[in-house]
Amino acid sequence: MNWKVQIKEFSQYLLIEKGLAANTIISYQNDCNKLVLFFKDTTLTPINIQASNIKDFLYHYSKTHKAKSQARLISGLSSFFEYLLIEKYRQDNPMDLVETPKTGLKLPDTLSEEEINKVINTIDLSHPQGERNRAILETLYGFGLRVSELINLKISDLYFEEGFVKITGKGNKQRLIPTNSFTQNIILNYIQNQRTLTPAKKENEDILFLNRRGKQLTRVMIYTIIKQLSEKSNLKKSISPHTFRHSFATHLLNGGADLTVIQALLGHESITTTEIYLHVDKSKLTKVVNTYHPRAKR
Repeated sequence: MNWKVQIKEFSQYLLIEKGLAANTIISYQNDCNKLVLFFKDTTLTPINIQASNIKDFLYHYSKTHKAKSQARLISGLSSFFEYLLIEKYRQDNPMDLVETPKTGLKLPDTLSEEEINKVINTIDLSHPQGERNRAILETLYGFGLRVSELINLKISDLYFEEGFVKITGKGNKQRLIPTNSFTQNIILNYIQNQRTLTPAKKENEDILFLNRRGKQLTRVMIYTIIKQLSEKSNLKKSISPHTFRHSFATHLLNGGADLTVIQALLGHESITTTEIYLHVDKSKLTKVVNTYHPRAKR
C-alpha cells in the first residue's frame, strides 16, 4: 500500500461520503502530500508510520509556519488517518497523540454600515462592470455569503417572489436566506441592464455573476475587485469578501437578532462557530447583563 493510492481513495471518500467542496479536498490532499514529501526517502507507508514520525515532521514544519498553519495541517492529517481507521487499514490514529498548537481567538474584521456604503459608493456605475460589482458587494453583505457561495450563485437560485434565495454551502448543504427589497432591486438591475450585454458561455448560462468573457467569476477576481475598491475609497482597513459576511452577522447581532438565527443564515454547523461574533461588540454583552441580570438592578 502506498501513499498515492491512499490519498486518491481518501479524496474520493471526502467527495462521495463527506460531500466536501473541491477546494477543501485539494487542501486535504496538499496536507497529505507535505507529509509524503518529508518522508520520501524512507520506507514509511500510511500503515506503518507512527506518531513519533509525524511529530518529527511537524517539528520541522513549525520552524517555518505559524500556529494557525500548523493547526490547519494537523486537522487535514487527522482526517486522513481517521479515514484509514474507518476503512480498517489501521487500528489506530497516530494523530490522537499529536497536540494541536493554540492559535488564540481571532476576531473577525468588520465594517460599519457607513464604511460599507463608502466602499460601494466608489464604484463607477458607468463602467461596463459597474452594476455587476455593486451587485456583488450588496449580495455579499445582504446575504452574508462565503465567496465560494457567491461565485456559484445561480439565477435559478433566486426566488425573489417568494422572498428568499437558495444557497449551496460547504458540503453541498443548502439553506434558504430571506431577501430584502433593496438587495433584490440591485441584483435585478444588474440582471436586466448589464448581464444581458454579456452573452454567457456554454454551461455558464445560469451563473449569476459573469466576467467580461461570459464565464463564471473566480475567487481571485472577487478578492481583486474588493481590494481595488478598498484602496480607491481610502479605507484604513484590510478587507476581503469575508469581511462583508462578518459585517452581515455582526450587524444582525447588534440589531437584536438571536444567535441561533444568525447560525442558520450563515450555514454554520456548530453554534460555537457563530459565537465568535459575541466577542466583536462587548458593549452589547454589557448592555444585556446590566439590563436583565437581577444583581445589576440592585
